[in-house]
Amino acid sequence: MIRLRKILAATDLSTPARRAAERAAMLARASGAKLSLVHALNAGFVAQLRQLLGLDTAVEDALIEQTRDELNALARDLVARHGADVEPMWMQGAVLEELDRAATGMEADLVVLGATGAGVLRHFVPGSTAERLLRKLKQPMLVVKQQGHEPYRRVLVAVDFSPWSAPLIDLARRVAPGAHVVLLNACAVPFEGKLRYGGGVDEMIQNYRKQARQIAAQQLHAMAAAAGLEATNWTPCIRSIDASLAIVEEEREQACDLIVIGKHGRHVAEEWLLGSVTTHVLAESDGDVLVSTSSQPVVQD
Repeated sequence: MIRLRKILAATDLSTPARRAAERAAMLARASGAKLSLVHALNAGFVAQLRQLLGLDTAVEDALIEQTRDELNALARDLVARHGADVEPMWMQGAVLEELDRAATGMEADLVVLGATGAGVLRHFVPGSTAERLLRKLKQPMLVVKQQGHEPYRRVLVAVDFSPWSAPLIDLARRVAPGAHVVLLNACAVPFEGKLRYGGGVDEMIQNYRKQARQIAAQQLHAMAAAAGLEATNWTPCIRSIDASLAIVEEEREQACDLIVIGKHGRHVAEEWLLGSVTTHVLAESDGDVLVSTSSQPVVQD
């Protein structure tokens, strides 16, 4: 059985972050994993507060105590609502470093956070704190956008047949073990632009596209077979458009509630997924997004 063992949910105690904590608790309960609910108080904010207050630490102490109380209350509520094993963890310091240290220290299998929030988890735009967190962490990261009321039902897994692709299916099955899997490949005709520029006729390009789709279909079926997917549990999907557009369009067309993508693709130097594709998917998708960081197969027990 493939399962999660340790989950870290990062929260800034905002409403979007609570949705992420709820999803994390649902996953922890379903898999029997331990959930660490982590809040990191920004050291820069504390420093500014001290500069304003001088030697008077009463307000600072009250703020810290209030934050601890809110975190503990959220943990108790998650235990009561979901029956999960939840441990609140309060930290103070540089937020990215603290979250990275916590995830590494507990050997987390998964980090969960909200797509938007009041502080560290604000927006997924180039250069934002959230994007830097994605780049920094070594653990898979689940970005929660929707309020979760049930387990994931349909999962879109974007693959490009690079070494980073196969583990995405394993990761999807760990997070959504009962979900139907849609395997998506956005295949493009090699040098199609140059063919058009050089006067390549449409018929020739269409033949190339047909061949590319046939090869992609064979590879998708081989990948599904290697992952042990039953014929009724997965659907192949091949698109001849840009990957970022294909992922968002098929998420809606296939009624998927989770997208699984990787940080790297066939061309690592081009940042196939951590660059424009991941940024676009995180910004434009409707459902949750699970970003993998590893090319290694997951451990099964």
